[in-house]
Amino acid sequence: MDNIMATDRKELIKGRFAPSPSGRMHLGNVFTAVLSWLSVKSRGGEWLLRIEDLDPSRSKRCFSELIEDDLDWLGLEWDEGGLEGKGECGPYCQSERGIFYEEALCKLTAKGLTYPCYCTRGELMATNAPHLSDGRVVYAGTCRPERLEKGSVEGKNVRATRLRVAEEKITFCDGIFGETVVDLSSEVGDFVVRRGDGAWAYQLAVVVDDAMMGVTEVMRGCDLLQSAAQQIYLYRLLGYDVPRFVHVPLLCNSAGQRLSKRDGSLNMEALRKEMKAEDILGKIGSLAGLTEQAKRLNLHDLLELYDENRLRRTEREYIVLE
Repeated sequence: MDNIMATDRKELIKGRFAPSPSGRMHLGNVFTAVLSWLSVKSRGGEWLLRIEDLDPSRSKRCFSELIEDDLDWLGLEWDEGGLEGKGECGPYCQSERGIFYEEALCKLTAKGLTYPCYCTRGELMATNAPHLSDGRVVYAGTCRPERLEKGSVEGKNVRATRLRVAEEKITFCDGIFGETVVDLSSEVGDFVVRRGDGAWAYQLAVVVDDAMMGVTEVMRGCDLLQSAAQQIYLYRLLGYDVPRFVHVPLLCNSAGQRLSKRDGSLNMEALRKEMKAEDILGKIGSLAGLTEQAKRLNLHDLLELYDENRLRRTEREYIVLE
């Protein structure tokens, strides 16, 4: 059924914006949302809003409501999804979609591809797990069943469920960064699909959701570029069609720090007090490379200007705000 749902919608261009309701959106979130909307609307497609509230300790409905209010204020209308659940592929909040993630996990487990992991955070950070230059830890497969000595995990708590990855390189063409190659075993390692406390991992949830909702294009920040390889691996294992990926540069403040929801001066509450929607959209057009300098624009103006080939390409994965 899942495959039918995904395949039936393949002819329709469908993009999505999937924010986490853990705080007020900042300019970087809006930058991605606007470009995603422009990308699909420029080709007559549909745009979906999904609320990624997997983490109950950080996600709050009030922030989901503010996300919708900010998108509405900017004129970014979604064709499907949102808190009201417009459309036929809901629910559109991840906190309500556990049954679908459970089904996917059962499929992977039935293929012998998952196993329980008992490693604590301290053990994961230990030197026996290789570290990459950007600080990421590649899981060494310590808890793979064939590596555990009999009785060695008795009395230990299961910390996570991991997906066994093959010694395989995933190659895909990103809309901005071009051909990207990720070696799963050496650059990723067996990754988590469910935490020990029962919370679902982002990698599994986003694949199931995008496939079942018929998403054909994923445009998001380039901090998730490597995640695409893990997700493509999952798409294939679950028999889903793989969407097109486009990863846009991140926005950074003048100190070169990636924007976060703690950057009060650049969150939507502050921006809406100081600027009109057309000012923000014009700034985004300039940052994206659609205009040479910032000027007041509405969404119709940006739609006429939009061309993915004109989007800013940079050797760095971020754009520093002046």
